[in-house]
Amino acid sequence: MIRCILSSKTRFAVLGAILLSLSASGKLYHAPTPIAPDTVKKNVRNRDKETPDSTGYYLTINRIFVLGNKRTREPIILRELTVKPGDSIYSQELSKVIEKDENKLFNLHLFNAVEIRLLEINPGKADLLVEVNERWFTFPVPIFQLSDRNFNEWWENYNHDFKRVNYGLKLYQYNMRGRNETLTFTAQFGYVRRFELLYRIPYIDKRQKQGLIFQTDFIDAKNVAYRTEDHKLVFLETDKVLRNTRGIGLTYTYRNSFYNHHRLGYQFRKTTITDSLYQRNPNYLGVENRAQQFDLLSYEFISDHRDVIAYPLTGYHLLFHVQKVGFAMSNDLEKLDAWVSYARYIELKRKFFLSNFTFAYWSNKTDIPYYNYGVMGYNKIFARGYEVNVIEGPWYFLNKTTLKKRIFSRVYSMDGSRLKQFKYIPLAIYLKTYGDFGYIENYPAYTETVPPQNTNLSNRIIAGTGLGLDIVTSYDTVLRFEYTLNSRGNTGLFFHIKKEF
Repeated sequence: MIRCILSSKTRFAVLGAILLSLSASGKLYHAPTPIAPDTVKKNVRNRDKETPDSTGYYLTINRIFVLGNKRTREPIILRELTVKPGDSIYSQELSKVIEKDENKLFNLHLFNAVEIRLLEINPGKADLLVEVNERWFTFPVPIFQLSDRNFNEWWENYNHDFKRVNYGLKLYQYNMRGRNETLTFTAQFGYVRRFELLYRIPYIDKRQKQGLIFQTDFIDAKNVAYRTEDHKLVFLETDKVLRNTRGIGLTYTYRNSFYNHHRLGYQFRKTTITDSLYQRNPNYLGVENRAQQFDLLSYEFISDHRDVIAYPLTGYHLLFHVQKVGFAMSNDLEKLDAWVSYARYIELKRKFFLSNFTFAYWSNKTDIPYYNYGVMGYNKIFARGYEVNVIEGPWYFLNKTTLKKRIFSRVYSMDGSRLKQFKYIPLAIYLKTYGDFGYIENYPAYTETVPPQNTNLSNRIIAGTGLGLDIVTSYDTVLRFEYTLNSRGNTGLFFHIKKEF
């Protein structure tokens, strides 16, 4: 039973969120454009089964030329193309196929600009010219990072204290060996000392379907959230390390088609805490436990049909993840988790766009340590208007809907720049309105205490609605400014650096 007494502001927030959500599947819905066959195999169309109109004709692709790839190896580019030399394709369909192939190449995050042109050499035969402008691939990025979940929590809950800042260096090396491999190394100091190494190899076989991801990390924390009070984190801060976490993992990836990905991963993690942290919360790692270790086996399926991953406007994205935590005798934690998300992006008329995101999480355990609680409030999984809150539970549901209009869009060409990687600077601005709502089932550890804890936002519908402005520019940068009214009647101006979902 959902316990909820709504004020007039609350009713407005809930109604706005639900109406926007319903619009994603109601009269505002436009049927998507059929997507070309999702396969990396040779796509030779059967002429006998198609009835061409009087204005169209068939073209046979003769050769494919690639220009501008100083570092990227040609097979990495050709792998993303639907058509191959020798394929025949109907001329009326070619423009859609080329547009989708340009998007697939752009979504590799290797290029600032991609253009595919058709060069007819004689009737019925043509060459394809693929021209790319490569990005800058080496980024030593200084770390000046808040130790809190987001900017809004740091500003409101912790009085924008600059002591709560981590610093260091993060090195991104993209397109290693010209094979779209990624090396990431992190050396961070401050409240949280972190050393991480990740190496991603998208393809380890000649058919370019199988890959590997290796990762390891070492994290020391002097500032640790040891309990939740009224849906806000309470921290313990000392000059000594309170929690140490070490982990290692290996993931096998399989991309059997252009749009579908499978991932099978293994991780081992070990966490230890000090006596002072244990005394503040004896159930932090479990009763009478000052250490916790477990292995984790996971499977993930991703079907990604978005036009541009950095800021999608059309297409859809489906993710399913299931993981088994603890399957050896030495494990200190055992549970089964699963979550699924679906995002839909629809282009309307007159530069309007509609997007909808649904997320659901489930876990089979409710009597687990505080450190392992399922939480809504991290990354993109939160209802707008509740950025400063965390809401914990073994299962929860979230829906986010946005209606936006593009009010400015231009690509600036810096012709005098010596660095071709920064020659093109895109800039787009979107005005938007949005509505979110969600529901979280609370943990028994909170509801069975006297008095019950952290129950103001759990076991009831929460919602938020508002207006915002998105600024999108080069290298996947998205700046979001949002003014939100939530279902508790609270309003606020929130700032985010990443896309909504």
